[in-house]
This record gives sequence, C-alpha cells and structure tokens, in this order.
Amino acid sequence: MLNLILYSDQLVPDCSAIDQRLAEMLRARGGGNRIAYVASGPEPDRSFFLAARSYYGRYGLDLGLFFDLDEPHPEEAVAALFASDAIHLSGGHTGGFLERLKRSGMRAPLRDFALSGGVLIGVSAGAILMAPTIATDALFIGERPEDITDGAALDLTPFEFFPHLGDDESYLPALLRYSLSTSRPILACNDGDGIVVSGGRIECFGEPLWISGGAVRTPDDVNLDGFSLSKA
Repeated sequence: MLNLILYSDQLVPDCSAIDQRLAEMLRARGGGNRIAYVASGPEPDRSFFLAARSYYGRYGLDLGLFFDLDEPHPEEAVAALFASDAIHLSGGHTGGFLERLKRSGMRAPLRDFALSGGVLIGVSAGAILMAPTIATDALFIGERPEDITDGAALDLTPFEFFPHLGDDESYLPALLRYSLSTSRPILACNDGDGIVVSGGRIECFGEPLWISGGAVRTPDDVNLDGFSLSKA
C-alpha cells in the first residue's frame, strides 16, 4: 500500500493541512515519529536539514537521521534509514538527485520501501522523483520535457509532477504542450499545494491543476489507473 506525501514547497504556512495529514498517517501506522532525511546533494552545513528538523518538530516528529548519498554507508546505517517511520526526499536539483540515487544504488531500495507501505515524503525535487520520469524538471533548466529520454525515476505515481507552477508564467503553456506528447496526466502545483497518496486514494490539497491532452482537466476527466481522487 502506497503512502506518499508530495509537496510543491514545504516551508510555507499553506502546507499545514498536508503536515497534519502526514502526522495522522504516521499515528495510524503505530505512532512512530522518526523521519530520515535524504539530501538531494551536498549539504556541508546541513542548513536545509536543520530547517526541516525544526519544521517537523512543530508536529512532534523527529527528523534525526541525515543520509548523504555521496558518502559510503555501513550496512547498519542503511538499515537505520529504512527502519525509519518515514523518509524525506529533499528539494534541490532533480537531475543531480536522480544521478546520486543511481550511483549509490539507492533508487531501487527507496522504491521498494514505498511499495511495501513505508511513508515517503517528497519536497519539490523529491516529489518530482516519485513520478515515472523527471521530464517536467526540464522547464527549470531551460529545456523541453519532450526532449528528456533518460529521466526514469521511482515510478510510484500514475502521474507526472510539477512544483512551483506560479513562479513563471511560461510554465503552464509549456506543460500544456508537453501533455500532448505524454500519455500520463501531469499534476502541477503552486507552493502550498500538495498531494497525499494513501493506498489507492489520491487526496488533493490546495488547487493543483490536472493537465492532459493539451488542456487543464477536471479530476473526473483524468485517468489515474485505478486510483480514486478526492479533494481534502
């Protein structure tokens, strides 16, 4: 059973409803509050980790384990990562994050963790990685999603994900164009929006846009391969 939390951004007040849903999800699984942090890239001062620790602490959640994909880890460190009650995939450079997952051999274990019911949290780049491909990330580096051929990611969601929609007025037209060349719907979120996937249900927080076939669609017009869709 999948338990996924996808944030466009996290450190904004509008995310409180998503945060509370996460805390509720962890309580329902037995009350564990330990979250591990997987860094998207080098973080020598751990400033983003410390900000996330403070953020989660407001909900009684303990972000206690920092995991750097560029460093070798003994078996017990890897075991501690996957013994956590939830794993947080940080924001950052999505392509670099994916390459680190591949190099470290952690892409498949993280996917297995999620498929076995572990709670996986993604923020921005971390959320993009939950989709079948990181193609939408091309817009952040001045490229076209249509041209991405090597972006295979964790493949946990039946849709592609795009955060920070409101940051640039060119993003929506580009996503509409891209939606003509992919069979999967695209979920585009402004900061403060998010998605919770629990079992076979997809809960929408805020006002995310579903994009498919060159148009913005209503939820009823989106094919999500057996998942049901609800508004939180």
